[in-house]
Amino acid sequence: MAQTSTPFDGAKAYKAWEVDGKYFGDGREVALLEHIYGHPLLHELRGNPQKVLAAIDVFAQTVTGLINIGDTKGTIVTHLIDEHKPATILELGGYIGYSAIMFGDAMRRNGGKQYYSVEKNPLFAAVASSLVDLAGLRDTVRVVVGTGSEGIQRLFDDGILQGKTQLGMLFFDHHKPSYTPDLKLAEHLGFVGAGTVLVADNMILPGNPPYAEWVRATTTDKQKMVGGTPKGEIFGSPNLEYKSRSVLSFEPSGMEDALEITECIGIDHSLITVGG
Repeated sequence: MAQTSTPFDGAKAYKAWEVDGKYFGDGREVALLEHIYGHPLLHELRGNPQKVLAAIDVFAQTVTGLINIGDTKGTIVTHLIDEHKPATILELGGYIGYSAIMFGDAMRRNGGKQYYSVEKNPLFAAVASSLVDLAGLRDTVRVVVGTGSEGIQRLFDDGILQGKTQLGMLFFDHHKPSYTPDLKLAEHLGFVGAGTVLVADNMILPGNPPYAEWVRATTTDKQKMVGGTPKGEIFGSPNLEYKSRSVLSFEPSGMEDALEITECIGIDHSLITVGG
């Protein structure tokens, strides 16, 4: 059964995402950046993550909606960061940097060292980098341009995240069909281990049954699931044990959504690993 978060505050609702049939990429991201840097109290925003987030919220409440995680769901994740105190966080799907600022700030407050935000769209990544810098998080948050798998592989190949480097948290908020293969790639490279927390957004809007099936399956079931994996595909580490739960919450527009929150318990040594 899914857990339920705090009620949605309608007074904070964003405008609708859809504008003339588009949900993003119609100029609103650049307009946001111009809005923020034209703010009459820009000097007060500099070095203040909370004020930068508030300014982004005001834009989305009064000008046009944005597809970021928002405060309601975001607060659930910051509480997880407070609880688990991850040293390193990898985010797949950074958009304009809202979650990187919110979670990067929370990670830093809890003694964490580095936040990596992977964003496919180079324009969105540039907006995110600029807002991260304004928030005073340039030394904490690094924005990487690429798809989820490209970002993971690049961080590995460049030696930034060494082999068997365990992530404290992995946040999925990118291309929905890529959640499962990208998690399996992270497992394969040794980035997921005992204590790693996985957070997946948009588990209702639009939903992600393959991802939910993988993180909720027993190790025995996962061994069976990877048996038919096509040659050349990564089948992850099915011997990793997960404890997963769904938490109902809301998009910043007020629509109901859910997060899948998963903790890696460790390796089930009773099974012979398929694929490592």
